[in-house]
Amino acid sequence: MNDGPDKKRSGRLQLLLVALIFILPLAAASWMYYSGSAPRPQATTNHGVLLTPIQNVNELLGETGFTRAIADHWALVYVYTAPCADACRDALYKLRQSRLMLGNDMNRVVRVMLHGSEAPDTLLLTEEHAGLIALQESAADRLLDQAYPVADDLGGYYLIDPLGNLVLYFPTEITPRNLVDDIEHLLKLSSIG
Repeated sequence: MNDGPDKKRSGRLQLLLVALIFILPLAAASWMYYSGSAPRPQATTNHGVLLTPIQNVNELLGETGFTRAIADHWALVYVYTAPCADACRDALYKLRQSRLMLGNDMNRVVRVMLHGSEAPDTLLLTEEHAGLIALQESAADRLLDQAYPVADDLGGYYLIDPLGNLVLYFPTEITPRNLVDDIEHLLKLSSIG
């Protein structure tokens, strides 16, 4: 059996074609990635602001009414130190609706309002916001403000995990759907609380 030059050339051509099948897509992908022409994934998908470095409210505050209220639950905390007027009522409504949107997971989340020296209307809390824990604790308020300083008087929402770690901050303008998306994502990934 004598392999002629044509058979050798044909074999080399086939080997070259097989190699190109693997090399060309890799080369094209590398070129697209390094030239910036390929779409890149977004860095984050959350709507809230991730609070870093991690701070644990239990360690920083010790045992207080606030830390007892949030123990072993995810806590959605609304901070509003001015008298509770329209903006505060809207934020409390959004807080309540967001928790209801969690469906079966709503029992894993407690709602807490840290208010200033003037407590909100107890009739409003009883009739429209049953289950909301309203507290005045300046140490907890200062801690949250240091974790994510809010420039305006509208306050904001803070998410705390069942271990007491500050996780996310949400401005009051956030839609309930976006707020719930972030919370549902964390609840799905978490086996605690």
